[in-house]
Amino acid sequence: MPSDAVLYQAAALCLTYPDEDFRARLPLLREAAPQLREFVDHAALTPARTLATHYVQVFDLDDRHSLYLRSWHDGGARRSGMTLDHFRELYRTHGLEFADEELPDFLPAVLEFTARTGNLDLLTEYRAALDRLRTRLTGFGTPYASVLDAVCATLPTAHT
Repeated sequence: MPSDAVLYQAAALCLTYPDEDFRARLPLLREAAPQLREFVDHAALTPARTLATHYVQVFDLDDRHSLYLRSWHDGGARRSGMTLDHFRELYRTHGLEFADEELPDFLPAVLEFTARTGNLDLLTEYRAALDRLRTRLTGFGTPYASVLDAVCATLPTAHT
């Protein structure tokens, strides 16, 4: 397991919809992953409804901030299906079956997979996509950019 496993798990939580469970975990996230303190402090100080509305505005209403990694990488639907199969196969190889409501290329799922298995392949393979997402989030002025900053700081530089 990489030394950054706790960061990846915490980042996965930070990039999911901020429901009541998320808010309850903020003190733990703040303590466990100091790299995410900027975002966690922002989330703790922001009213729940405002934070939830902002999440929807950033990730659900704007395709330019997609948390689905294939959207940064694939062209057509056929290739997209092959990419999803690649993610599912990698999960299976590590003894994990993907049965969540989200698709397997959802960044929080990939971060959780990496935290559990120590396998950095997907984060490394999609490093350029993570950098593009981080740049767009920064330009949008959202605190979510600091979560991507922390994750990208742990990865090798992208080869584009």
